[in-house]
Amino acid sequence: MAHSVSKTKTILEACISSLINNTRDKWVEKCHQGSSLASSCFQYQQQLCTLINVTVWKTLAADEMIESRGKYDFYIGLVLAMSSSLFIGGSFILKKKGLLRLARKGSMRAGQGGHAYLKEWLWWAGLLSMGAGEVANFAAYAFAPATLVTPLGALSVLVSAILSSYFLNEKLNLHGKIGCLLSILGSTMMVIHAPQEEEVETLGEVSHKLGDPGFVVFATLIVIVSLIMIFVVGPRHGQTNILVYITICSVIGALSVSCVKGLGIAIKELFAGKAVLKHPLAWILLLSLIACVSTQINYLNRALDIFNTSIVTPIYYVFFTTSVLTCSAILFKEWQHMAADDIIGTFSGFITIIVGIFLLHAFKDVNFSLSNLPVTLHKDNKGINGCVPSTYELFNHDEESATRISDLHSPDGISSRRNGNLSAS
Repeated sequence: MAHSVSKTKTILEACISSLINNTRDKWVEKCHQGSSLASSCFQYQQQLCTLINVTVWKTLAADEMIESRGKYDFYIGLVLAMSSSLFIGGSFILKKKGLLRLARKGSMRAGQGGHAYLKEWLWWAGLLSMGAGEVANFAAYAFAPATLVTPLGALSVLVSAILSSYFLNEKLNLHGKIGCLLSILGSTMMVIHAPQEEEVETLGEVSHKLGDPGFVVFATLIVIVSLIMIFVVGPRHGQTNILVYITICSVIGALSVSCVKGLGIAIKELFAGKAVLKHPLAWILLLSLIACVSTQINYLNRALDIFNTSIVTPIYYVFFTTSVLTCSAILFKEWQHMAADDIIGTFSGFITIIVGIFLLHAFKDVNFSLSNLPVTLHKDNKGINGCVPSTYELFNHDEESATRISDLHSPDGISSRRNGNLSAS
């Protein structure tokens, strides 16, 4: 029997050697097609081809399953992120409606220290809506990359602006409408170009990523910068410089999103039946998240209390999202396997959202609509001899407009304009 086995082994080795030296390319091609090469060792080649085909088939099937699951998780995360924006944006409207109802009843307002809103069901509906939005946002990080989820948070501002114009009778001017459109376009660009596959799937991989030297240096710098801003810069310039408190919120927010991402993965593993609660990293992430979020809320409230909301909101969005994208690139390396056009598309979408948010907030108190556009755009307005009027003629429809034009060309008019106050005589 030993002699038979040795002979078979010798024949098999000869077959393999012949295939490698003489017809390697043809053999590989045939094997991939599921057939064998006709030669003196037909039987052994058929066995080899069969084994290779089974291995290749199993590998391809596993790869297809992973790719399919990755896309499935991506769309789940996308739906959760968009749902989060809808719930959070709607929550502001519900809360505001409840507070307005209390004001009409003559109850002490919340800004004056009153707590009558606790008896108003609309306010509670808004609170529950915000809670649902935060839960959906938390879950979205477990399925989709932070590069996608974080910028889509701008949609909550968009939803709030649109709903307020319908339910709170707050006018949305032309700048606001253009801003909403740009935000939608920017979000669409980011959805199309954002990475669709996760680079981290298990808590063990998260632990390995957190120990990466690049992230350790990044996290150390964030902690040092935050401590300097809190204890040195904040007490001196926090009341006068809007960037101080917003910078603290933004850089710490990058760490909080990383904690949320890690906890989301831990919860997925918990539902899969793994012993996550015994893993110390899960508890470290939870405690870190509580500390980061508490600090964020504290300094964001300070910024909102001191400075105008229309200025704080867009600046905070830009700083916070930029910090999160930077942290995500260093920790999870979500940009590593992205093509150049996808990277450009993602950044273009992000910048488009920034412009949209800026237009929506910076000019929200400006009374500007299509009727305020130059009359040259209106066909039925004709000048002398049927010609289209010039830009200066457009302002001379009445005596008040003419007076304002003369003020603009006078030294007093220029001075008053610089002071943001245009007076008519």
